[in-house]
Amino acid sequence: MSDHIDPVKLDKLAEVAVRTGVNLQEGQDLIITAPLDAAPLVRLIAEHAYKAGAGLVIPIFSDGAITKARYEHGHDDSFDRAPAWLFEGMGKAFKDGAARMAIAGDDPMLLADQDPAKIARASKAQSIAAKPAMNPIVGFEVNWNIVAYPTEGWAAQVYPDLPVEEAQGKLMDAIYAASRLEGDDPVENWANHTAELKKRVKWLNDHRFSALQYTGPGTDLRLGLADGHIWKGGASPALNGVTCQPNIPTEEVFTCPHAYKVDGTASATKPLAHQGSVIEGISVRFEAGKIVEANATKGEDVFRELLKVDDGASRIGEVALVPDSSPISQTDTLFFNTLFDENASCHIALGQCYADTIEGGSEYSPEELQQKGGNQSLIHVDWMMGSDAVDIDGITATGDVVPVMRKGEWAF
Repeated sequence: MSDHIDPVKLDKLAEVAVRTGVNLQEGQDLIITAPLDAAPLVRLIAEHAYKAGAGLVIPIFSDGAITKARYEHGHDDSFDRAPAWLFEGMGKAFKDGAARMAIAGDDPMLLADQDPAKIARASKAQSIAAKPAMNPIVGFEVNWNIVAYPTEGWAAQVYPDLPVEEAQGKLMDAIYAASRLEGDDPVENWANHTAELKKRVKWLNDHRFSALQYTGPGTDLRLGLADGHIWKGGASPALNGVTCQPNIPTEEVFTCPHAYKVDGTASATKPLAHQGSVIEGISVRFEAGKIVEANATKGEDVFRELLKVDDGASRIGEVALVPDSSPISQTDTLFFNTLFDENASCHIALGQCYADTIEGGSEYSPEELQQKGGNQSLIHVDWMMGSDAVDIDGITATGDVVPVMRKGEWAF
């Protein structure tokens, strides 16, 4: 671990991830996936998990060098394979009551020089194989959480003008601040923050908008909302009864759009880091919910391959509102990491919807969710389309227009 990463701050992050993030229960197993470079944080999480009474802590590590070796030396058929046996085991563990934690921090440019078609094939194979493990997460059946660790590769991209260890230290400080860990009681910080998010959630749910209208540079979009949609944000109870905070940090309130009622144009306001590549200048046009035109100033081939994964990949499964004044936005830093960048800006997600953002959705079959407007796909990829130049209106069932955001800030 870099000498520039404050061990006290890292320990506090681990403790909050266990106590507030996943809210691990006594006797509950914890499955952690993480980059190998994040091992210092994983070890601290394991300590706090066992102090909280964990049954077993099971880490599963990935390694960037091994991933890159596959693309540089792997046989062609390698890119259509994924370890289904691993995800089946994880899915069984979740069905048996295990909790889930993921550590973000991969080098966002790891695969920037690799063949976009191979990246798309490998991503699709992984998504198909991972369904047994992902379905309990998408359905919010178990308590889960994502936090971040400042790996060398990631830090070097965020702060390219600094020596790598200094960059890691600065990124650790940014993670610490964004994760609301400052002060004597971070758990209380998160309780207060969740209470504020719930006020926004209540206002939006009380209005029962049928659609949102986005207006801004390169954006003129009418986004229908799913039948029976529910706005959510902050800590929420999973179906196993455990209240958890899935994302640390988080600034969003979110719900389910209608996969077949989105029309108009939308332009990204921040780059999208995806599968080791960075896609910039995204602009799209929707018709009846589907992207029918897609362009990007950088990484266009990667973006277009992403849209081909399946029919749902060119439709959206999540819409989220974030004020431009969010603490992450105010750092004026591009993190090249969705966990952070999505909490600096309003965003949408291509692909799979979250079942619990439709009333009763956790009990619905995929076909029933689709009838309500919930999108079905192998992917779920967020990209940002909010800024201080974007206005959002809520459209009621009777056609009334209610200001929701003005110049990127809440209008109520």
